[in-house]
Formats: sequence, structure tokens, C-alpha cells
Amino acid sequence: MSAKLILSIVAGLIVGIAAAIAVFPEARQKLLPFSNSEVSGKALVGGPFALVDDAGKRVTDKDYRGRYMLVFFGFTSCPDICPAGLQLISAVLDKLGPKANRVTPIFVSVDPERDTPQKLAAYVKNFNPHLVGLTGTPEEIAAVAKAYKVFYQKVPNESAPADYGMDHTSIIYLMDPNGEFVTHFTPTTTVDAMTAKLEKLL
Repeated sequence: MSAKLILSIVAGLIVGIAAAIAVFPEARQKLLPFSNSEVSGKALVGGPFALVDDAGKRVTDKDYRGRYMLVFFGFTSCPDICPAGLQLISAVLDKLGPKANRVTPIFVSVDPERDTPQKLAAYVKNFNPHLVGLTGTPEEIAAVAKAYKVFYQKVPNESAPADYGMDHTSIIYLMDPNGEFVTHFTPTTTVDAMTAKLEKLL
């Protein structure tokens, strides 16, 4: 494994841990026990969104009611964290068998400038036929990222401006059939651990 790849993975994990501390009361209380911030016991994650799916259809969060959602933010040019997260989701869906039909796995692009519905469709189907890719205008992506407490920013490439990267939160959110936050995973979660958690709910 190259040093560049290792540094990229570590950076993604640091962003994910920082986001978890900021967003999830349980993580904040365990990792920062002397914090003066009030802990409500419920993570304020998720909310309404209006985006475009990988078939070019306008969708909202209400289109996925009645099913659990695994929501993961990333971009199709991501070299490491995104493929790792999508491979994990795909492996868990395969292991769940028929129960996976109660789950909608969603990949939301934080790179709407390059990630068209067509590009997303080709990308997500490489991992699992049930994966849904979502994109939208920069404003729509900013709104859904804010609702899910997701950080992202463009990383310029001076030698090749069109090949810029994206730093982003690497957390997989599990939302219940009413769109409420249940728990979260990271791309380093094991397939068995994630599957066991889902099996208890499905």
C-alpha cells in the first residue's frame, strides 16, 4: 500500500471521527467526558431532501419511507474511502440475503459538478445493483450535506485543475423507515458487525 493511499485513508478517518464527535452525543460523551455541551441522547442527523437519482428522476426523502436507508456521501473519483465504504455496504447486503430488500443503500455525491446521473449509475452498479446514486445542484447537495452534518470541500490540483479531489466525511448513516437516525458505521466497520446490527432491526 502506497504512502499516499495510507495518508488519504487516515485523513478520511480523522474527518469521520471529528464528525462523529460533533454530531453524535454518545461519541462526544465518551471521547470528551468533560465537555460542557449538553447531551440530548439523540443525534440530530437527517431531514428532508430533494435530489436527482441515477436514472435522472427527481426524488425526495419521502420516496424512501417504509424502508431502512444506508446513506453514504462521497464522489465517483474517490480513490479509496468511497470504494471501501461501498464494498462494505455491498457485502453486508449480500450477507443479509432476502432481508436486504428492506434496505435502500444510497450514495450521495458531494461532487455534483462532475457526477451526473449517468456517471453515478455506472459507478454504483459496479458495487451492487441495489445501490442508488443521488446528485443535484450544488445548492441541493449543500442542503442535504448540512442536514446529515457532512463536511466536504474541494481539494485543488494545480497541475490538473479538472482532476481535483474532495475531502469529505466518511460515515455510513443508518436511518429507520421514518427517516430517523438509528446509528452509524465507518468504512472500517467489519461486515459481520454491520450485518449483525442490521439483522436485529430487520
